[in-house]
Amino acid sequence: MNQQALLDYLYAHIPLSQAMGVTVQSLAQGSVTLAAPLAPNINHRGTAFGGSISTLATLAAWSLLRVGTDTLDPLPRLVIRRNTVDYSQPVAGDFTATAHAPGVEVWNRFLDTLAQRGRARITLSASVRSGDVLAATFVGDFVALRLV
Repeated sequence: MNQQALLDYLYAHIPLSQAMGVTVQSLAQGSVTLAAPLAPNINHRGTAFGGSISTLATLAAWSLLRVGTDTLDPLPRLVIRRNTVDYSQPVAGDFTATAHAPGVEVWNRFLDTLAQRGRARITLSASVRSGDVLAATFVGDFVALRLV
């Protein structure tokens, strides 16, 4: 899956991503970075709405999982089970969320469990930045379900 294919998928299947103005900034081996402009995500204080920050981080982690399972047949259904966001700085401009893949051992255990049981859980994290400022950290538990 390339950047445009991921963006097309997000816009088609998660319409909120388009309303937020999300773009795929980078799609590399082991990481996904999504970006969003401040304007459609602004709150009453002139900074990014906390829900938008959380959503961008969730989308980045979910996208990492989607890209990482893209070769599986059938594609698993991916859902978020729970998450936490720690907001450390206000976001006064455009912002990004970068999700990094867990270690190879964790990833392989996730894929093996999915193959054997048809269901697997994995914890992913993402960092939200505005320029060089770390604004929030996200940790989310995701579930993959193999549908047959």
